[in-house]
Amino acid sequence: MPTKLNRRDFIKICAGSAAAISLSGYLAPFMKEAVAAGAPQVIWLQGASCTGCSISLLNTVHPEIKEVLTKVISLTYHPNLSAAAGDLALQEAVYKVAETNPKNFFLVVEGAVPTGADGRYCMVGEKDGEHVVFEKLLTDVGSKAKAILNFGTCSAYGGIPATEPNPTGCKPVSAVIKNVPLVNVPGCPPHPDWMVGTLAHVLLYGDLPELDNFGRPKMFFDTIIHDNCQRRQYFDNAIFAKTFGEMGCMLELGCKGPYAHCDATTRLWNHGANWCVQCGSVCIGCTEPQFPAWPMYERMPDMPAGPATSVTMDALGIGLAGVTALGIGGHLAGNVITGRIGPRKKDETKEGEN
Repeated sequence: MPTKLNRRDFIKICAGSAAAISLSGYLAPFMKEAVAAGAPQVIWLQGASCTGCSISLLNTVHPEIKEVLTKVISLTYHPNLSAAAGDLALQEAVYKVAETNPKNFFLVVEGAVPTGADGRYCMVGEKDGEHVVFEKLLTDVGSKAKAILNFGTCSAYGGIPATEPNPTGCKPVSAVIKNVPLVNVPGCPPHPDWMVGTLAHVLLYGDLPELDNFGRPKMFFDTIIHDNCQRRQYFDNAIFAKTFGEMGCMLELGCKGPYAHCDATTRLWNHGANWCVQCGSVCIGCTEPQFPAWPMYERMPDMPAGPATSVTMDALGIGLAGVTALGIGGHLAGNVITGRIGPRKKDETKEGEN
């Protein structure tokens, strides 16, 4: 697909901070050119979700979302934005596009996939006079897609709907769809730039961006929150907040910044206004596969190293002493090993009280 924007420049634009102007403002002319040249169509489906990812996308600026949807992105169907509904929407805007353009369209999925009760926890429309559950719609359409873009932690990893006890049997898209390339753009919700940038890549170049081990585009998720946190100086000087509102690193209050991957610290939210820690909250690690199945506002005794493994804070410190690529590296290692934070610090505090 011809475009005047080469991949190297594209990555530089996406990886840079967009605090001054929305990423869509940079990419709109190139995306418009790609769409005019016949870029693949995009279908957007919603499962078990709060639609927060769609709301986040609607907050994109320069150009406004109206321009993005009508002139920039070749968006064929969106449950909240399309005029059509029911049988008409599924037949003409979804199934027809999928059947007539196999492997030549991209599917965006927002929300987890309810599989309990044969999927009846999530009815999404009608086809041929029959109710259609989201699991079937995803299977029918997703199997024909060139790739699936999972927007939000729910579709990427299960998220809140899949948290125990999970009575609806919610699962991530990867547990339902096989043999189709997947891109995960997690976040609760994702930053609009992450979504626009990922869509821009697939429309401009017709393939997927470089991904990390959890299927996330590296251009947005290759940094650790802790690395560029405004409170990093407190961590380096072992100054830890005991309550919300205090100055200090909020690791003891449950901040997941040391192992949350994204560029929120430099990209910022709401048109470059703020981000979680800067406005007084801890990072809750919403871009990670473990979210939200960890203590939200408690210092974690264990540090998850992956979806199915974990190590203690002491072990983490030793293990990261020489692995700076994981972000927190020697800084956390040194503080844990010397006892300034972690289980040893907690034990010392108890001894002092006694």
